[in-house]
Amino acid sequence: MEELVNLQNVISAILYSMIGCIGFAIAFKILDIVTPNDLWHEILEEHNNALAILIGSIAIGMSIIISAAIKG
Repeated sequence: MEELVNLQNVISAILYSMIGCIGFAIAFKILDIVTPNDLWHEILEEHNNALAILIGSIAIGMSIIISAAIKG
């Protein structure tokens, strides 16, 4: 009988996902360190929508780069 799911592919997908999440968290923390103000304070308490949109677009860009690096 043929296997429905290849266990090696599942483990690889989980491992690459974890690597990607860790890489994204590190990149986001570096971004938070190099900016002059506290990002979460500005977004949540000061309601700075422009900063929220900017950080969101940077997060999407970092995700695309990390995904391409892992897939590559």
